[in-house]
Amino acid sequence: MDKVYDQTKVEPKWYKLWEDAGYFKPEINLDGKPYTIILPPPNANAPLHFGHAMYVVEDILIRYHRMKGDAALWLPGADHAGFETQVVFEKYLESIGKSRFDFDRQTLYQMIWDFVQQNKGTMEGQLRRLGFSLDWSRYKFTLDPDIVKMVCKTFKKLYADGLLYRAQRLVNYCTKNGTSFSDLEVTYEERKDPLYYIKYGPLTLATTRPETKFGDTAVAVNPKDKRYQKYVGKEIEIETVLGKAKIKVIADEMVDMEFGTGVVKITPAHDHDDFATAQRHNLPLLQVIGFDGKMNEKSGKFAGMSVKEARVAVVEDMEQKGLIDHIDYEYTHRVGLCYKCGTVIEPLPMEQWFIKMTELAKKAIEVVKKGEVKIYPKNWETTYFNWLKNIKDWNISRQIVWGMQIPAWFCDSCQKWTVTEGEEPEVCNNCGNVSLERDPDVFDTWFSSGQWPFATLQTTNPSAGGDFEKFYPTTVMETMYDILLFWVARMVMLGIYATGKVPFKDVLLHGKILDPLGKKMSKSKGNVVNPMEIANLYGADAVRMALVYGTAFGHDQSLSHPKLQAMRNFTNKLWNIGRFIIDFAPEDTKHPDLVTIMIKQWAEKKDPSQAEIFRLTQDDKDILEKLLQTIQTVSKALNRYRFHDGADTLYEFIWHQFADKYIESTKDRRAQAQPVLEYVFRTSLELLHPFMPFISEELWQRLPHEGKSIMISTWPSSN
Repeated sequence: MDKVYDQTKVEPKWYKLWEDAGYFKPEINLDGKPYTIILPPPNANAPLHFGHAMYVVEDILIRYHRMKGDAALWLPGADHAGFETQVVFEKYLESIGKSRFDFDRQTLYQMIWDFVQQNKGTMEGQLRRLGFSLDWSRYKFTLDPDIVKMVCKTFKKLYADGLLYRAQRLVNYCTKNGTSFSDLEVTYEERKDPLYYIKYGPLTLATTRPETKFGDTAVAVNPKDKRYQKYVGKEIEIETVLGKAKIKVIADEMVDMEFGTGVVKITPAHDHDDFATAQRHNLPLLQVIGFDGKMNEKSGKFAGMSVKEARVAVVEDMEQKGLIDHIDYEYTHRVGLCYKCGTVIEPLPMEQWFIKMTELAKKAIEVVKKGEVKIYPKNWETTYFNWLKNIKDWNISRQIVWGMQIPAWFCDSCQKWTVTEGEEPEVCNNCGNVSLERDPDVFDTWFSSGQWPFATLQTTNPSAGGDFEKFYPTTVMETMYDILLFWVARMVMLGIYATGKVPFKDVLLHGKILDPLGKKMSKSKGNVVNPMEIANLYGADAVRMALVYGTAFGHDQSLSHPKLQAMRNFTNKLWNIGRFIIDFAPEDTKHPDLVTIMIKQWAEKKDPSQAEIFRLTQDDKDILEKLLQTIQTVSKALNRYRFHDGADTLYEFIWHQFADKYIESTKDRRAQAQPVLEYVFRTSLELLHPFMPFISEELWQRLPHEGKSIMISTWPSSN
């Protein structure tokens, strides 16, 4: 063995050997109990970031259960990431002086497809580099034709069951990226903006958006507010920058009597609360902001201005006409922003496809309350329940090119829609007309990825009839806590709806990986860390161990170079232990396998008399007893998803109990202790394998062993 551990000689060779031998396939334990994890598919538009290294948690579980004899399936895939990928590609087009509007739909789609295919290969190589034992023979992409077919099938079923409808509703619209979003994709930040007190005839009201006044269709007060009861149900005459007008005063309980003057303007086309109020009072929608973010022709001389420009100009005109009572410049409120570009979201009226969520949410709540789906850490259940109890209908239409185009065709004759499972209809289902036009929108990516567990398993391994019957429901869904609502809750709802079963039994939510200063990593901040650079510097094994050692699962953690170095030192320690036991073994200790078997029998307390036969010292007995305790602790930790407990226990046992104490005690009786040294070290490597697969395989292969690989050997028993 080399004097110094060199990861570059060890890590690259083993992954290829494992994969070529078929060890990543569940068929390696054909008759084993199914144990399934579906990899949360990383976005196919870019290489992995350091947060993806937390997939190590899933690999630990898969390797552990594979060694226990389970038919362990870890299914890999990639997500087309519709909106996010198109944004990335549009930035590329911008860098070469082009835009998406320079290409027709088919050309742009193909260009993005080619772009994604190039990046997918990079991403897959990174997953291999970190030792993730994925069954690549079952690899799926969200835009595979069979996956698209599954997603469209669910869409049609929702439509047939009356859970899907198309309607004009107010949507969250990003005028920069030109698409709508669901409520979850809007981020909010507190801002200080002017609160304008505007004179509306005999009333004064407060608003942060005077530029939308051209879309006002009513003025509202609270029915309990005695100050304004005499105006309710009447029209008041108001003066505007475009002339005099009349507007109705309505009473609605949504009005907060403590806000401003207790009077608010109702602009149904540009505010969600106002839209709901308008529906209750049969008020018309009057859209004055276009989808380009500019004022339209209904705003008179302000038409063509951006919202920001119009706000300034409208206020100036109103001040000149004496229509501004006063302005509060320190008003703090929450402003909705596009999660991707930070543009202020405009609520705008659009016809979109919506899913009715109430009944789906009830079942998703029920399965968690019954324990059919368990969430770890448990405290996240509150967030899950709160969102589902207050859920709104889900807008699944997106105005982009990249993704799954919605399988719905509009008939210009009967004005109705024909929905299919993806195939183009020859005639309208309602009137037989042959002139149909397909909806140009694509599905929200979360709608397709929300079907990922059952869609993948119903389309993999087709020669054997599919994996669905054996591996669904899956065992574990592990991901970061920030997509509990975006993805996990939606998988539960859609999984139950489409299959009648929960999609997974346990949900594990890991924490966020922050930069060394404790800040969130982002490309805009320039603090994103490439996991390959860290793996090349410290070794993949050290990176894996550092991510679970010393930090309780579910907690955020900063990228710690001292911890990474400590785990790099641990790999060196393992190597040096191996050199001592293997390279410097006494010549007279070439014992038969029977010796190892008998030591193991004593260690498992099946035959205590073996202690006398092999003249075991108290030090031998102590280390074997501590090894049994370590097996129990690590097994229990992995069964309970306490990965840090398992990692910490192994580090302490191998470095301090085994190396520092026991090995030192054997130097004067080396030949006698060699069987125990080999047994304890080999067993320790087997326990360590899920955490640090490369070095454990390398050293295990150099010791006397049974079997072809540590990764398909038997998990150590403490019975």
